[in-house]
Amino acid sequence: MTAAPAFPAEGLGATLRRLSTAQKGAAGAPAYSRFVNRPLGRLLAALAHTAGLTPNAVTALSAGCTAAALVVLALASPGVPVGLAVTALLLLGYGLDSADGQVARLRGGGSPAGEWLDHVVDAVKASALHLALLVGLYRSGTVDEGWLLLVPLGYCVVDAVTYFATMLNEALRERHGAPTRAQPTDRRPGVGRSLLTLPTDYGLLACAFLLYGWPALFLPAYTALFVAAAGFLALASVRWFAEMGRLTR
Repeated sequence: MTAAPAFPAEGLGATLRRLSTAQKGAAGAPAYSRFVNRPLGRLLAALAHTAGLTPNAVTALSAGCTAAALVVLALASPGVPVGLAVTALLLLGYGLDSADGQVARLRGGGSPAGEWLDHVVDAVKASALHLALLVGLYRSGTVDEGWLLLVPLGYCVVDAVTYFATMLNEALRERHGAPTRAQPTDRRPGVGRSLLTLPTDYGLLACAFLLYGWPALFLPAYTALFVAAAGFLALASVRWFAEMGRLTR
């Protein structure tokens, strides 16, 4: 998210305080994104701003961390060190993904080009993680039952469709003058909603790779997250379709 050059004169503590009072809310986000990734992104944003990094540079760092995790996942056989490395890289990339927008706000606002770059990187990440896992499982021969390889493929489709539908919903709401997630609302979703949507959280999916050294634990956990994500998409699609129908009235 590009903005006019600005080099901070304030310290790290002052930047953190400014972010805590001026950042975009995350009250409706799943639990990890709301309670862990947003504060982590705030810290990373303050560090990046203090170092003079641009929002696009932070987006590039996020993409680099995620890409490194995908390379390890695709080329290395399952093991505890591999799981730890993949989880750490994915979570760091996710934290930086939260930080780029916060850096843009610190610098006075982002740009359409920066927002485009951020969303494209997110779209690639949503599908590439599952495809990298598929390649890694196939290369290592970890999966005895061939049908299990269909799970990453299905997860890839579900995440790609969910991401596309979410972006399309926002575009249609804005076109028809309906409130969007970027606009303030009087209702602030409670903790219950954040916990209820936790199985669909990218952060929780990244944490699942801590089990990657034990395929007998990882594969059921990964499959359970896939089922939860697919169920969420099915239920949400019904509600979204009805909402889009009301926009034309």
